[in-house]
Amino acid sequence: MEKLQVSKTGEFDFLCDKIHEECGIFGIYAAGKNVAEIIFYGLQALQHRGQESAGIAVSDGENILVYKDLGLVSSIFNEQNLAPLQGYIGIGHSRYSTKGKNVWKNSQPIFGTFKGDSFAIAHNGNLINTESLRKIQLKKGAKFETTTDTEIIVSLIETSEKENIEDAIKDAISKINGSFSLVILTRDKLMGIRDPNGFRPMVLGIRSGNYIIASETCAFDIIDAKFIREIDPGEFLIIDKDGLRSQMPLPVVRRSMCVFELIYFARPDSYIYNKNLYAVRHKMGEQLACEAPVDADLVISVPDSGTPAAVGFSAASKIPYAEGFIKNRYIGRTFIQPSQDIREIGVKLKLNPLKDMIKDKKIVVVDDSIVRGNTSKQIVNMLYQAGAKEIHMRISSPPLINPCFYGIDMATHTEFIANHRTVEEIRKYLGVDSLAYLSIDGLVKAIGEPKDDFCFACFNGDYPVDISEIIQYDKFSIENEDKVAAAKKDK
Repeated sequence: MEKLQVSKTGEFDFLCDKIHEECGIFGIYAAGKNVAEIIFYGLQALQHRGQESAGIAVSDGENILVYKDLGLVSSIFNEQNLAPLQGYIGIGHSRYSTKGKNVWKNSQPIFGTFKGDSFAIAHNGNLINTESLRKIQLKKGAKFETTTDTEIIVSLIETSEKENIEDAIKDAISKINGSFSLVILTRDKLMGIRDPNGFRPMVLGIRSGNYIIASETCAFDIIDAKFIREIDPGEFLIIDKDGLRSQMPLPVVRRSMCVFELIYFARPDSYIYNKNLYAVRHKMGEQLACEAPVDADLVISVPDSGTPAAVGFSAASKIPYAEGFIKNRYIGRTFIQPSQDIREIGVKLKLNPLKDMIKDKKIVVVDDSIVRGNTSKQIVNMLYQAGAKEIHMRISSPPLINPCFYGIDMATHTEFIANHRTVEEIRKYLGVDSLAYLSIDGLVKAIGEPKDDFCFACFNGDYPVDISEIIQYDKFSIENEDKVAAAKKDK
């Protein structure tokens, strides 16, 4: 009998087969205006990128104020706590923890000081040389209050021997490896930095003559801002009273945008490479229908992430598309473990099949990915219980076999079902009549951009930035945990 998965934050995450997002960042410089409310709405648009904590930092030209807490953006901020955040420059952050536990002290933005001047930083991504940098900083006498890799960046800036903060920031980012999209607030400047691989998206916009930096273009739409362009990999933007300056302090060896941003993470109304992501995912579904045709009566999706590809599959296959599930959008995370006799209640709380639509039909079910397979199996069981005659599962990405070390919370090697089972074995495990994944070549064709511009490591193991340090540290941690567990058992 399968056990329910427990997430690292402690709650029973019933849809744990989904890959979790990273973080959302937002920054604005608007002389003469209070920007906290604008940041609040921008963060709400980026809520899908992180739901554990959120924070806003603003500067009035003299002082920096930070307010942050655990929870959703809408539950943290209100008129009372936004009112004191008076300032014309500001940054915001919505967090999903990839490094460090979900506790208040790990929420962002993180506050720091350089030569007596304050700054705040918000980070989307994941550093892979955290442990070696932490050891170096500890030897210098640095103290750490959090367990995040973002505080490593703060510490590097604080201890830099450069004369000004711009050079201190460039000094710091020259020492870090991995994925990082950063917004940094000083007393009188807003800065944005994207790592030289461009792992995470980062865009520049403008509203009433005021520059804005955000993770995705959807954050601009909600505040009526205009998208200017994507911030280039390795680019360093400085926005102050003199306007916008751009520098390229980091050499770009290989562009490696995370391909899962296009498959799943970024909102479908956002644009990457000037392409609407709903349209890109629609093409993934079309390509999937060409690669894995099937005789069926109806195409449905696992909402919401599978919907654009399902609509595309329907368009290419000429099989009608319909809603097969009603999604309950008001169910948050739960910490209550149901008894085993109702162990599927977590999925049923969120998804309920439309029985009259499904009964006696041959169904194509389209989803964006399969991680462990547990949730997919429960969804299949629900459809059969609803009367489906046949179920054919189609996945709009290749099989996931490798973990991500660049800011995405995935399973481990052993937890990926595709790492130890063939497609046919996965089909049998899920109990479906057929199963097919989109090929890597098909995925590239649907995206319509050069394959070399993306990171496909989770599919093919080709990691664009050396991960040897983090692998060694993780191996040590696992071995150490095993020793501790064995010692406890002996006692």
